[in-house]
Parts: sequence; C-alpha cells; structure tokens
Amino acid sequence: MKKVAEFLESKMPPKDKPILHTAYDAFFTFAFAPKSTTKNGVHVRDGMDLKRLMIHVVLALQLLYLFGTYNIGHQHFVALGEYTGFFEGLNLKLAYGLIKMIPLFIVANAVGLGIEFWYAAKRGHAIEEGYLVTGALIPLIMPPDLPMWILAMSIFFAVIIGKEAFGGTGMNVFNIALLARVFVFFAYPTTISGDQVWVAGFDEIAAGAAPTYGMIEGFFNDWIFQPLGWPLFNTASTIVDGYTGATPLALAYEGGWSAVTDVYSSQQMLWGSIPGSVGESNKIFIILGLGFLIVTGIASWRIIFSVICGAAVMGLVLNAWDATPFMGVPWYNHFLMGSLLFAAVYMATDPVTATQTNKGKYIYGFLIGAVGLIVRVLNPAYPEGWMLAILFMNAFAPLIDHYVVEGNMKRRMKRLKVRSKTLPTLTETEVQSPAEAATA
Repeated sequence: MKKVAEFLESKMPPKDKPILHTAYDAFFTFAFAPKSTTKNGVHVRDGMDLKRLMIHVVLALQLLYLFGTYNIGHQHFVALGEYTGFFEGLNLKLAYGLIKMIPLFIVANAVGLGIEFWYAAKRGHAIEEGYLVTGALIPLIMPPDLPMWILAMSIFFAVIIGKEAFGGTGMNVFNIALLARVFVFFAYPTTISGDQVWVAGFDEIAAGAAPTYGMIEGFFNDWIFQPLGWPLFNTASTIVDGYTGATPLALAYEGGWSAVTDVYSSQQMLWGSIPGSVGESNKIFIILGLGFLIVTGIASWRIIFSVICGAAVMGLVLNAWDATPFMGVPWYNHFLMGSLLFAAVYMATDPVTATQTNKGKYIYGFLIGAVGLIVRVLNPAYPEGWMLAILFMNAFAPLIDHYVVEGNMKRRMKRLKVRSKTLPTLTETEVQSPAEAATA
C-alpha cells in the first residue's frame, strides 16, 4: 500500500495547473493518510489530521441517516393510513425515503464541495476538509421535501458569505450548516416551518390530498417490486381524515404536554417515529453517536453537558412560571421533542465556532441551553430555538474566551504579588554580578 501511495503521489499534477492539482490532491488525501501527521511532541497527542477527524463525525451520523431515510417513508405512509406499523411496507418506506434523501445529499455536497474546490484552486492550496461534516449535517436538518434550488441557494450563501469570506476552514465565525438553515428560515419560511413541510410527498397536508408520485415510484413498482411480489406504491391513495402532520412542538405550543401525548407516545418520540427534520427525531441514535464522539475525543463533553444543564435549569424556571400550556411542559420532556439533543451533540460542539477555553465551554453551553429553551417556549412564531441560540452564542464565543483568559491572568497576577511579598529582598552588597555567579 505504501508503494501504491508513493507511485500515485509521484503522478500528481504540478501546482502550475491548479485545477488538476487540487482535484488530484483531494482524491489522494481522501484515500491515504498524509505523511506529515505528527506522532510525537509535548503538545501533540496523536497523529489524526483534520480529514480523519471530520470522518469520525460523519461516521457518528450514519445511524441517523439510516433511520431518518426510513422515517421519511414511514411518515408518508402513515399520512395515507397505509402500513402504519413501523416495520410494515418496509420496501416502500425505504425506497421512498431514498427517493427524498439522495437528492438532498447530492445537492448539499455537490454545491458545497464545488465552491470549496473553486476557492482551493483559485488560492492554490489543497481542498480543505471542513465541508465533510457540513455536507453531512445539512440534509439532516432540512425538511425532506425542500426544493433543491432553495437548498442550493442556502449552501451558496452559507459557504461563500459565512465561510470563504472569512478565509475558509477554521476562520468562520458562525456554524455553516446552521447558516444554511437560517437562510431558508428567513428567506423562504413557509418551506421550513409549520405543519405542512415535515411529511414528504404531498402538495398539501389535508384530508383527501393525493401523493405526488412520479416516474421514480413507477420504476420501483414496475421493475423491482411487482416482479418480486412486494407491496406497490398506490397512486389512488389519499391522506386519511384527521391527519395533520403536526410535530410534538407544535402540539405542545397549542395545548401543552397533554396535547402531545394525545397524538404521540413517549416511546415514539424517544425512537423518533414522528414528523420532523430528517436527523433530529431518533434520540437513541443521537445518544449512541454522542458516546462515539466522546470516546474518540472528537466532541467536547463540557459543552454537551452544559447545554443540557442550561436547558434543564431554564425548563424548571418556566415550569415554575407556568403562564402558558407550553411553559407547563415538564422540563425533562423537552429532551424528547425537537432537536435539542441533536443540537447539543452535533451543532454546539463545532470546534471552530465554539469557545476554546474549558471554563468558556461551560458558560457557552449553558447559555445555549437556556436561550434555546426561551426561544422554543416563548417565541410564538417558531416553537424551537437551537438554531438561533447557537448562532447567537457563536458571536459571543470569542468574547467569553477573552474574559476567561483575562480572569485567569488577573488571578495569576494576584498570586504572583502575594508570593513576591513573602520573598526576602537582597541588599546591594548581596547582589552578585554574572561573572561572580558563574564562579560561585
């Protein structure tokens, strides 16, 4: 393998051909570990380069991709009143989820990596690896039916304005994946909020509405499912009476926790068989990903722990206030709804936009948890808050670190002054010259 790597490296196009050099270097470093990783030294703990670090996060997301893809299909058929058991109609649900998920993933990565490639070639350096995680996160935080042109525009905005304008990977102030989502939220709010967007495959979520099946569903029916005798997509199906597609958060805002449990059980919310963003629903798989990231040392447990503490404390405060049905939702049930856990594990821990000092991580995470729950419960237009809370705290992360460092310096100066007072002072005759000190 080493000889293969050396041979391929010898064939790398020269740097005076920036496009070819950048493309070749990207594929080469993706396949082989760089020779320049440091394995020894006082401050370097291991030889992991940025690309391998990012791949660990992508691996932690795979269970969410698998479940989220299947849940897209499951929610679609629940709306039709067909195959309402979670494992019923498995072939249809998985196929329909793939029909929706694959375009999201391709567009998110093709557009973002295309921009990265262009900037890398223009600047004459290798493609930066930071977009590996961003391209994996964006499809998980978007509605499954989001128009592809809106997704592409959001990524253009997030990568160019939020990242490349600041200098590229490691220089951005705000989380890039969340910038893409916030662009959609403010520019095209009807495509990412309300009850109409979280269940895929319908022009309108209303009783009697027919699914928008096309050529791809027909291909699955005629060429794969029918010859095998498997269940088929039924073009005559319509949404059943009484179905709304409302998420637990929307229900909680209207009628508190009792309104949520009238529609969804705690087990459904824990395992994620509910409408919502593709990757946020399954709390078990998020916790498994959390364990993987902490064991491998990728994510900061201090930030995750403090986000949870901040949300819990603010939840207790709102429970004590209890002025609206949503305020009365028990604080611990907030962890079953929406994207709180997903945001704490995968968004708040972004190593570039989060705080760098250990004390700062506790402050930063706690404020995300507290501010996010305030926005979730008290904002009438948007019963969720983690996107806005994290971006808000991204802006304050450098300031938090600044005051933490300043505080440390002041404490050390005080200790130094105290020690200097206890040291004996030397008289002029006791002070030795350098030459005398050397011969003493």
